[in-house]
Amino acid sequence: MQLLISVAGPAEAHAALRGGADVIDAKDPRHGALGPVSLQRLAAIRTAVAGARPLSAAVGDATSEEAVAGAVAAALSVGVAFVKLGLAGVTSEARAGRLAVAARRAVEAAMVTRLVLVAYADWPSAASLPPARVVAVAADTGAAGVLLDTATKRVPLFGVESPAAVAAWVAAAHAAGLFAALAGGLSGPDLARALSLGADVVGVRGAACVGGRTGRVSRARVAALRALAGAAPSLRVPIGRGALPQRDVKLAEIVGRDDEVFHAVRERA
Repeated sequence: MQLLISVAGPAEAHAALRGGADVIDAKDPRHGALGPVSLQRLAAIRTAVAGARPLSAAVGDATSEEAVAGAVAAALSVGVAFVKLGLAGVTSEARAGRLAVAARRAVEAAMVTRLVLVAYADWPSAASLPPARVVAVAADTGAAGVLLDTATKRVPLFGVESPAAVAAWVAAAHAAGLFAALAGGLSGPDLARALSLGADVVGVRGAACVGGRTGRVSRARVAALRALAGAAPSLRVPIGRGALPQRDVKLAEIVGRDDEVFHAVRERA
């Protein structure tokens, strides 16, 4: 299982890298579950990561197709391997599909960037779709993976959903050809549980920080979490939907070629 550490800036990115994080995720924890960082901060984080690990970026919760396309395009101009899009406030599966398609179209030109749709375990509080329906939307719109998170951060994931329900959600994601990530106030003991439930990725912020979720990422805490996450096999990401031939691609492939592709994207911008 791979360990994703959410960072708010380049110093935290360095700490996460030195601690052994498998994926570096850029987000601003002061602005909710998927608060995006500024483009300047995202560029600084990318420079700090320097291609050593895949970089993902939270682009917030979808509000309109135009806003989604703009937010995704902005992240792509800096260069990321994954964009995470939430659906808080979206209760119609048809509308969720349109928003996801807008995001998917924005990432298609980048070739190495993949879309991850975020489901909220506390979906009534987020006025969002139930997690199972987000899996269906992700599969229908060609996303690479899904993340089960919490929107309010008042109660951790396993305080909202039972392990059996999370295991069923992970299995449904895998059956749909998606990778499955878990997050939402997870701490050390939760990582073994997430691993046992078949999660491909576990995302952590608060447990990796000194001073809680809005504190600073600690190298030592990341290292301890990395040990608890178990082995970190290459995450295989399906890319065969749409214009590309059906096959799997390892995250290492994405990292190995993203500089060339993203340079070309920036040159066209």
